[in-house]
Amino acid sequence: MNIEVSVVIPTLNRPALLQKCLLALFQQSAARHSYEIIVVTDGPDEQSLNLVRQLASTKEQFPILKILALHAHRGPAAARNLGWRMAQAPLVIFTDDDCIPSPDLVTGYLKKFRQEGAGAIAFTGKVRVPIAGTPSDHEKNIAQLENASFITANCAISMEALTLTNGFDEDFTMAWREDSAMEFCLLKRSIPISFTAEAAVLHPVRPSRWGVSLRSEKKNMFNALLRKKYKDLYDRRIRSKPPVLYYGILLAVIGMIVSGFLPSYIGYTSLLVWIMLTALLIRKRLRGTSRQAAHVLEMIFTSMVIPPLSIFWNLYGCIRFKNLSI
Repeated sequence: MNIEVSVVIPTLNRPALLQKCLLALFQQSAARHSYEIIVVTDGPDEQSLNLVRQLASTKEQFPILKILALHAHRGPAAARNLGWRMAQAPLVIFTDDDCIPSPDLVTGYLKKFRQEGAGAIAFTGKVRVPIAGTPSDHEKNIAQLENASFITANCAISMEALTLTNGFDEDFTMAWREDSAMEFCLLKRSIPISFTAEAAVLHPVRPSRWGVSLRSEKKNMFNALLRKKYKDLYDRRIRSKPPVLYYGILLAVIGMIVSGFLPSYIGYTSLLVWIMLTALLIRKRLRGTSRQAAHVLEMIFTSMVIPPLSIFWNLYGCIRFKNLSI
């Protein structure tokens, strides 16, 4: 039987998550010889290599399972590119190691692909983010993935379309904006993107370390790169930049810092403005989220740091990628 679908999964040192994803892919409703699974490690990863080798030893029960590795850490975009370039099928599904594909993921995309008549085309499916009870700020942010127009956690692109676009843009070296770059590249080349609800994945929210929102701010530097490459589409569909509130908080901080050289009332006024604006940000982030003491304390602390940090990383991206207009 010919391989009709290739499933590509980038990963790095997350064998427990990868195993759950692979076990779900082994239980697809599609015939097991009709699709292959290609795992690509974003750099050396002995744990994932051993896991895949162990699972592949039972290949009589499961689909074809391969593992490839980048020689060095280059980001998920580069890992996905290595995967699809080694794929055998005319349709390539992309998902992530922290996702759990539904049993009809492969058949859902394959059915849609056949209906559309193959050719250069792309698809997106449904992403569900299960949250029990009142979410944390982090969980609330992750839940926004359900509304994304094109996301690498669940998409499929024909081999013809991947060849025409040269795949994912490897300038995006982190897991941020590389999916939007792929979407914009497809749209720019007039390659249609079709949605199918039959192809679904579950995207559980992983337990996060305290202050995860601070570490996430670094990703914002890639906003400038995406806008540089696709200005019109970026402005119409995303237009992400630090809120005006952040600039107000930063100006208040600057006012407090330089107050030693200015009349004392400027320092007091800056402090009052900073307290008011920071309290407004804390209130905004706590709206609809958990009121557990640890979470509230985290929101208070991180809300003091996020505004200048966000502005810094956005400005850093503008300078690094030479796009000062964002």
